[in-house]
Amino acid sequence: MAAPVARAERPLLPGVGPGDRRAPVDADAAPWRSVVRVQTNLAGRCTGALVGPRTVVTAGHCLFNARTRRFLPASSLHVLFGYARGDYSQHITVARVVTDPAYDPSAGQPLESADWAVLTLDAPAPATVPPLPVAAAPLAAGAPVMLGGYSQDRAQILMADRDCRVLGTTAGLLVHDCDATRGTSGGPLLVRTAGGTGEGWAVAGVAVAAGNTPAVRNFAVPAARFAASLAKDGIAGQP
Repeated sequence: MAAPVARAERPLLPGVGPGDRRAPVDADAAPWRSVVRVQTNLAGRCTGALVGPRTVVTAGHCLFNARTRRFLPASSLHVLFGYARGDYSQHITVARVVTDPAYDPSAGQPLESADWAVLTLDAPAPATVPPLPVAAAPLAAGAPVMLGGYSQDRAQILMADRDCRVLGTTAGLLVHDCDATRGTSGGPLLVRTAGGTGEGWAVAGVAVAAGNTPAVRNFAVPAARFAASLAKDGIAGQP
């Protein structure tokens, strides 16, 4: 009996504990309609968030080609809106990619707090998809958050943990206990906006890493890290 019990106590996947809180959410409902699927010509996929009419944020490592040890060109990237079970409301290609100069995935220990990317789309997002504001202010431990994305085990639907908390910070990263695994990388860590402005949620960071311990401790790059890049494109986004 000892071996089965031990297996039951281990996470089902990296970043997901035995009490997995993830559940399907409507990709056409707020705020999830602003969460996108990012795909590459190499069949890679991650998650992203629309933060401007033509601007998406995601994780930098999603765009890295391990074979060539270079970031993929913008022409290799695609953003899908409203993706569910192979269908989507709109497909838009990417015109430009900006990554943090401090992030080098080919390094032995890449700087994970710099693992972000900003995508400029070839065309505006659908009028039915509002950009999410960006919350660059620090989050205190205990702050309630949500995280959604296209997880590797349920890649055809948008899954989210809507009942999680910030645990603190480490090495420039936000630590949280949202259940999330591979494929959710680049997904927005969502925090309530003051006074419920907009649709009530803002992007406080992007998911970049999943812990591998029974106590779920996952990581996100805080929005403050990429806010300056958004400001250059005129994306203020502050709630």
